[in-house]
Amino acid sequence: MTNRIETALIHGAIREGYADKKGAVNVPMYLSSTFHQESIDEFGEYDYARSGNPTRAALEKAIAELEGGNRGFAFATGMAAVSACFMILSAGDHIVITEDVYGGTYRFVTKVLPRYGITHTFVDFTDTEAVKAAVRPETKLIYMETPSNPTLGITDIRAVVEIAKQHGALTFLDNTFMTPLHQKPLELGVDVVIHSATKFLSGHSDIVAGLVVTKDEALGNEIYFVQNSFGSVLGVQDCFTLIQNMKTTAVRFNEESRVAMRIAQFLHAHPLVEKVYYPGLPTHPGFEIHAAQATSAGAVLSFSLPNYDIAKAFVEAMKIPVFAVSLGGVESILSYPAKMSHAAMEPEERSKRGITDGLLRFSVGLENEDDLIEDFIQALEIANKIK
Repeated sequence: MTNRIETALIHGAIREGYADKKGAVNVPMYLSSTFHQESIDEFGEYDYARSGNPTRAALEKAIAELEGGNRGFAFATGMAAVSACFMILSAGDHIVITEDVYGGTYRFVTKVLPRYGITHTFVDFTDTEAVKAAVRPETKLIYMETPSNPTLGITDIRAVVEIAKQHGALTFLDNTFMTPLHQKPLELGVDVVIHSATKFLSGHSDIVAGLVVTKDEALGNEIYFVQNSFGSVLGVQDCFTLIQNMKTTAVRFNEESRVAMRIAQFLHAHPLVEKVYYPGLPTHPGFEIHAAQATSAGAVLSFSLPNYDIAKAFVEAMKIPVFAVSLGGVESILSYPAKMSHAAMEPEERSKRGITDGLLRFSVGLENEDDLIEDFIQALEIANKIK
């Protein structure tokens, strides 16, 4: 029997076949750096914890099941996951990548990969023809992030996958904003799915973690080789915490997404707000495409205020959200992308991507929705006074 994803989130890490299952409803923490071998001629499944650990294996098998993939991998951070995937490329390879990408990914692609002879072209991935035009004979990878960070741009996943197949290129997709609960990229033809599991999958702002899922065995072997060689694996205690936190992803994320829609609608109607970026709004240019490839608009939205001074007044007037980097926690998190998530991006590059001095990003938590709306109302009233 194939379980629906809400069931798999609860039971995926303790399926039959996981190492040393003895009936415990929670996966044990194997706090060991090395494992005894019974024979000089034949080693067991685990030898050294960098190469494999039963607790990490349970998490990796669980995320592979959730995404519908062949193999999963747990990394020390989201950027460790992103970096490891890029490192299967070689000198002379070329990447076509969405221009509206997370700042850490932008930094790795622009500052690190060129040292190894790997080139890139940033493209507006809301324009499929532009993606097609950017592909070169040496293009080996097309990298998507949809919805993108922080302006929630939507990529037509099926169309980009088709372009990649025509040119023999791989496709990677950062699925952090949607999770496998609401978007299944591998089912749409993507080769590798990446998560900053720090965010909605963990959901409690208590660990940093990255997850990767591959579609086929050969690609999985390549990712494993890099993971084992670099050693950027997720620690056992964090693996245990992530397994526990993932069990409540459905109830958390569904509720946060519902409230996000209400807040987006409220902001869209407010006269001080210049623009709202949220794919659940019919006014969003990617609304129809997103609805065709995802089952929710998610719990993150961004909105533009007229200028820096108004944005500053608004942030200082808000009382409930944490003002911080990151997203996806049970607490609402208000962020200022220009100085937080995208600080690594040059000012002119931020401007081209719509990351203005008045842009704010809001990750909806689990507070009472009326309390959140009332907080927005009073903060916008204060910010409006300095116009």
